[in-house]
Amino acid sequence: MNEMRAYFAREIPGINGFLAAEADKLDGLVREVARHVLLSGGKRIRPMLTILFARALGHKADDMLAIACALEMLHTATLLHDDVLDQAETRRGQTSAHVAFGTTETILAGDVLLALANKLGADYDIPRLNALLARGIMATAEGEILELAHTARPTVDRQAYLDIIIGKTARLIETACRCGAALASRDRAMEDLAGDFGLNLGIAFQLVDDALDYAVSESEMGKPAGGDLREGKMTLPLILYLESLPEAQAAGLLSALREKRLGADEATDIVAQVRDKGFAEATRAAARGYVDTALAALAALPETPERVVLCQAAEYVLTRRK
Repeated sequence: MNEMRAYFAREIPGINGFLAAEADKLDGLVREVARHVLLSGGKRIRPMLTILFARALGHKADDMLAIACALEMLHTATLLHDDVLDQAETRRGQTSAHVAFGTTETILAGDVLLALANKLGADYDIPRLNALLARGIMATAEGEILELAHTARPTVDRQAYLDIIIGKTARLIETACRCGAALASRDRAMEDLAGDFGLNLGIAFQLVDDALDYAVSESEMGKPAGGDLREGKMTLPLILYLESLPEAQAAGLLSALREKRLGADEATDIVAQVRDKGFAEATRAAARGYVDTALAALAALPETPERVVLCQAAEYVLTRRK
């Protein structure tokens, strides 16, 4: 992982500097909201993937930061809106924006970041970048809609869960990879290669994220453990737990989730059972197959330092703790 760490350490200051400069240009009503989330840390995986694929496919120009950071802005906009919808009180270990600044300001900040991301992409005057950004935004919105509908009427449905995580997480990671490829080349086969890597990496990333929600402490994750359960979200660890229960018991838990009457003690007990019975680890193990598929997509890439870093980034997804 040494090459990945060194590469990220070299590039992330430039990403953070670009994001800070763009946030400072925003209107005062939303400026601090945007800074609060954009500059609160984060793995910067989406902009890094854009940069890595652009360079892996031979892009030499020093013009990648705008499109790379557009992907981070899109992601940040979804976080702002998600936290309002979920009424989440913390994000990345700090107070959520809507709690700190107000709901109206937070929604407006999310809207502004969506618009700014599109503008940054349009400034390249490469139609394919515009199409990719639009498709990524639409897929993310569709994923959020699916999740809201499924949370309102939860069922033990693995395909519905997969559709949700593809929409709300994997498609935007796929978009980041495709944008890097599209910036470097008009070769659609190379873009599809990048997209295959990003889609499978994104699925694995969300699977691990959902496992961590049941497996690690609030101090490690930066948000309360078991938050998905308390919000009624049907993630794979909970689906595996429900599948292990007698039918009547599973039906009772689904009913409690649907009617928002799951008690705090009961939720704590379920989180412990999911962890103790190995369902969080089984979810992390499921991510392995998607990482292997992502790695296979890289076989056609030229042998470059960026290809090495992409391989290491895929493996890192499986081992991360936050």
